[in-house]
Amino acid sequence: MSVESSNLVNVGRITAVYGVKGWVKVHSYTEPQENLFEYHPWFLKTKHGVKKIEIDDARPHGDAFVAHIVGVDDRDLALQYTAADIAIERDLLPELDDGEYYWSQLEGLVVFTQFDGKRQRLGTISKIMETGANDVLVVVADAESIDKRERLIPYVPEQFVLSVDLDAGEMLVDWDPEF
Repeated sequence: MSVESSNLVNVGRITAVYGVKGWVKVHSYTEPQENLFEYHPWFLKTKHGVKKIEIDDARPHGDAFVAHIVGVDDRDLALQYTAADIAIERDLLPELDDGEYYWSQLEGLVVFTQFDGKRQRLGTISKIMETGANDVLVVVADAESIDKRERLIPYVPEQFVLSVDLDAGEMLVDWDPEF
């Protein structure tokens, strides 16, 4: 079965093996973190391609989780699944209210600033970082950016983030290009 990568969204990562009976350590990107286990099936994005798997048991472990993959019953086999992103089909994600976005929807958007009446291209969103106060957009320069700088812009709607246009692939911010 061929799986369209663009239909998949990352929701976690298998980071290491756990024990000798085929268990793996799992880091969840969902909020709350245990929601990761509500989604089935998982698709692992490995260096060898995309592989569909099912989880038959999981439990909290420290600040992450441990899980058992169906049919994986020894440490050596489990090792093949480490350092793999966990993805699910996008249509399994719940609908959001207007003005709410999944990180995966924002990553890759082109960012323009509307500062002092001038519209300038800052770059594209490469990732989003979670901080205590608010999320932070990591905007990296691209070929059409005003300069080659990376910028960290707080994701604060109506203060710094003026608009998001998913259809156009753009975000408009109020951000001093000198920062």
